[in-house]
Amino acid sequence: MKIILLGAPGSGKGTLAKKISKDFDIPQISTGDLFRAIVKEDSELASKVREIMQSGGLVPDEVTIEIVKERIAKDDCKKGFILDGFPRTVNQAKALEGISQIDTVILVDLANEIIIDRLSARRTCPNCGEIYSVQDNPENVCKKCNSPLIQRDDDKPETIRHRLEVYEQNTSPLINFYSDRIFKVSSAGSPEETYSPVKTFLSEMEGKVE
Repeated sequence: MKIILLGAPGSGKGTLAKKISKDFDIPQISTGDLFRAIVKEDSELASKVREIMQSGGLVPDEVTIEIVKERIAKDDCKKGFILDGFPRTVNQAKALEGISQIDTVILVDLANEIIIDRLSARRTCPNCGEIYSVQDNPENVCKKCNSPLIQRDDDKPETIRHRLEVYEQNTSPLINFYSDRIFKVSSAGSPEETYSPVKTFLSEMEGKVE
């Protein structure tokens, strides 16, 4: 199955993607992770992507599309994949249609106020990438590798608000673009409550796709 997870930053797409990936044995492809890997490199592209991410903006379509195209061409995507964070614009969606046929789009719905609260409390391990909430980890130390946790620039309240504005302007139109393939789920509850209807839906779809 080829799946897109659509929703505002902080709505819970990453957590949902991990559960889908495990149960249906298809890779999660997060453009955020791809970009964060790129910015660690010493190149002109890395410098450009780094500056855009720190400001909360979107990486140019042509760059994002090429990165995703190379990723979904790898062997582990032969059974399908989960796109988390792509496409973010209608132009990207149109380009993707020419690369691969998407089976379904899962729209993860969550109020902006809850998103800001959740992301502002998020802390990341700069060493292994593990993510925590300050409520769950007041010690501010990674439980896996013991490294001090940090607050990423794109998890600061002022950047979050800008990211949500960018989402509304550029990504919301995708709801209309994919209107015939959307399955909507609220992520206001627990991760398990969010995933349960998604798992049922995908289990039924899996048989049809195969």
